[in-house]
Amino acid sequence: MQFETAVQALSGAGVDFVVIGGLAATFHGSARVTYDLDVCYSRSSANLRRLVVALAPFHPRPRGFPADLPFIWDEATLRGGTVFTLQTDIGEIDLLAEVAGLGNFDEVNRQSIRVDAFGRQIAVLDLPELIRAKRGRKAVPTEH
Repeated sequence: MQFETAVQALSGAGVDFVVIGGLAATFHGSARVTYDLDVCYSRSSANLRRLVVALAPFHPRPRGFPADLPFIWDEATLRGGTVFTLQTDIGEIDLLAEVAGLGNFDEVNRQSIRVDAFGRQIAVLDLPELIRAKRGRKAVPTEH
């Protein structure tokens, strides 16, 4: 996976996204190797357009689908789903509109931190929420 190329493409196109999954764990100090990029993305129309533009040069296709199966990478396709497991020229990218146990992009973004990575400042899911997401559980409100 060419993480630097992918993150720079998304960030350079102004895509609203939060890095989740294995790469986020790496930013928090995990030594575990990951082979794909997992991101939670905003489903606003403007962001879907930016996402299409950012990844189009890398020929995204659904991972595991036959090569001859027609697939159109556009805003309508993204509007029609919430989870996309893609194979691209730069590696595997998983797009999630919602994260189990955490919620949609806005909720995930509120639980993220900003890190300097690959020459950009990007949003990365914070460690407690990353652990919660891996467990797939909602946060339990605490009483004050």
